[in-house]
Amino acid sequence: MKRFHSLSEVRSELAAGTTSCRQLVEYYLGNIERQQHLNAFLEVWPDEARAQADAVDAKLAAGTAGPLAGMVLGIKDVLAYAGHSLQSSSLMLDGFKSLFTGTAVQRLLDADAIIIGRQNCDEFAMGGSNETSYFGPARNAADPDRVPGGSSGGSAVAVQADMCLASIGSDTGGSVRQPAAFCGVVGLKPTYSRVSRYGLVAFASSFDQIGPITRSVQDAALLLEVMAGPDGMDSTASQREVPAYSQQLTPAPHYRIGYIADAIDSEGLNPEIKAALETQLDILRGQGHVVEAVDFPYLDFMIPTYYILTTAEASSNLGRFDGVKYGYRAPDATDLESLYKKSRAQGFGAEVQRRILLGTFVLSANYYDAYYTKAQRVRRLIKDKTDELLRQYDFLVLPTTPTTAFKIGEKQDPVSMYLADIFTVQASLAGVPAISVPVGEDAAGLPIGLQVMAGAFREAELLAFASVLTEEVLA
Repeated sequence: MKRFHSLSEVRSELAAGTTSCRQLVEYYLGNIERQQHLNAFLEVWPDEARAQADAVDAKLAAGTAGPLAGMVLGIKDVLAYAGHSLQSSSLMLDGFKSLFTGTAVQRLLDADAIIIGRQNCDEFAMGGSNETSYFGPARNAADPDRVPGGSSGGSAVAVQADMCLASIGSDTGGSVRQPAAFCGVVGLKPTYSRVSRYGLVAFASSFDQIGPITRSVQDAALLLEVMAGPDGMDSTASQREVPAYSQQLTPAPHYRIGYIADAIDSEGLNPEIKAALETQLDILRGQGHVVEAVDFPYLDFMIPTYYILTTAEASSNLGRFDGVKYGYRAPDATDLESLYKKSRAQGFGAEVQRRILLGTFVLSANYYDAYYTKAQRVRRLIKDKTDELLRQYDFLVLPTTPTTAFKIGEKQDPVSMYLADIFTVQASLAGVPAISVPVGEDAAGLPIGLQVMAGAFREAELLAFASVLTEEVLA
């Protein structure tokens, strides 16, 4: 069976009778089996996927199939799916099975998507390389000695290596976009509140968003269209009407595009990524778009602001994992206090412990105003400036990552790992949508990603513009 680029290609063959959902599932199951060394999937549900495929084939024959019929998906191991394991790639949730299905996952199932398994990620979605997973790192299909990015690393590799047509990940500070860039696929972070977070294991509640990883912008648009919308189970989910994103991919003839000059001129930016981005900007100018450099004075403040706020929220959110109610329980505990201490010390990995400790520190009485309150004020400055620029320009363009995929074990210093998020956290701090699209490869054959940001709830325009960029690259 050939490699499919989009659901529309799949649907064409389904309509022609040259394939079936059951055959698609067998094809992807075979690819997963052959590429186990990439460690993308933590668990595969073959019998269930086959049963779902047979049911969707029957609906297709009857003409009652939903909009995602033929879409074989994997889901990141932070999304609740009733009766299925949910571990956030951590020992702390060892043996835990979800008691309910999250809103986004349920909407995918209702639209006749076929879920084939759960995918590896950084522990509790904390990491930029997929190296913090209790189950070991996922590996980049372009070079298995390199990371796929994180935290949705397994989800990106699964799409990159044709183990499923698309994946659903989560993005707190770049966790969909960065692995998409490292793996040469499309990764979309929607506007904060566009997709319900009900059923998503919380890392930082004012940042987390569920987003798709796909091979085409068209599929990203369709998946967002299905998942987005109000939800009575999540009071922070937007009440705004959901546009038919997949039907609005025709771009405008001309756009105003800004690019952050300091980002392109950054000393830490890989020269090949800089060249690819400048080439893309020249192409856009040649097409008649207005392309201008813009000043963003807060670039150096974004990483500290992001990590102060997200670790503070993480220390609060992860307080529920105590060894009492569910998941891992220390076998050598002797009383209640030792149960808490030993379960958390043994159940959480080093990076998660580091972030809990840092977050607890910045929330402490003596340091709350010095760190947390100040970071909230800086976040407002970053948001206001970003919103101002996105009123002047249709889009902001910048690199997704400062480098291409680095080698597993290369970044031992946590700060150097955190700095890898420098270009993705802006959209997260501002709560605006952003997408990473592939724009070629470096000399070593490693994918390069370009990131585009748009104003809040302007996913339709963002996706239409991104579809043009990917067409140029794939043509």
